[in-house]
Amino acid sequence: MSPAPVLLFTYNRPSHTRQTLEALMNNELCDETELFIFSDGYKDNSDKKEVLKVRKLIHSIDGFKKIHIKENHENIGLAKNIINGVTGIINDYGRVIVLEDDLITAQHFLTFMNEALDKFEDEEKIGHIHGFCFPIKGLPESFLIKWTGSWGWATWKRAWQKFNPDGQELLNELNRRKLSKQFDFNGKYPFTRMLKRQVNGENDSWAIRWNATLFLNDMLSLNSGKSLVQNIGFDGSGVHSGSDEIYNTDLYKGELNIDIPEIIENKAARKAFMKYYGLTNSFSAKVKRRINRFLRSR
Repeated sequence: MSPAPVLLFTYNRPSHTRQTLEALMNNELCDETELFIFSDGYKDNSDKKEVLKVRKLIHSIDGFKKIHIKENHENIGLAKNIINGVTGIINDYGRVIVLEDDLITAQHFLTFMNEALDKFEDEEKIGHIHGFCFPIKGLPESFLIKWTGSWGWATWKRAWQKFNPDGQELLNELNRRKLSKQFDFNGKYPFTRMLKRQVNGENDSWAIRWNATLFLNDMLSLNSGKSLVQNIGFDGSGVHSGSDEIYNTDLYKGELNIDIPEIIENKAARKAFMKYYGLTNSFSAKVKRRINRFLRSR
């Protein structure tokens, strides 16, 4: 099967976008891959210049099988841009690989994603593939977990059709089934609170709704156990990203084995995530990071 289309969502960060594209063009399947770029519009004169720089950049690139560019006439925001973009393309192609404009991919990122899309296309229990991995030691090269990440991911039409954009419905279902503690990794990370904030209009996260959708449908994500993605957006430049070193990870240069012995959640991986969240989201850890950020800014 031919490689899945890659969807790249951009806004107003030309330097980040250039690095994302350069890394993607170093992928082995780049010249066989169709690229769809969704450029969100500017809000006013404060961001117009940078948006236009991004648009000049994306019109100058080459190296892909085919490049499609959609430029929004107004700013619709990341969530709506991604939901609309994924829905439109996945209905035509049946599967997609999704990147945002601050993600650096390893050379074998597209290989991993496409092999997994092919291998598990008809596996109803798996709804998501994720190329980023936290800096956690001891994970297998690939594993299944009941959780979805949004930094370099892929899915199929059969799974995306289940996506529920109504955060209130998702929240009600979590509460009705008393699943919030499990959704939050035994209370180690506030995913339920993130969903509540989305419902209250305090964030506009599509990712928390996608995470909750698959969780409530008892679907798993195939994750890389070594990171094929780096997020370079934690420099204060992004709409939703602050500055945080806990997500720093090296790119894995090799190919990963995607053989999974059984289609069930890897309990050891879940425990490792729980421990990682517990260590990185404790009060003392947050205070330490804030102090370090303050010292670096002086």
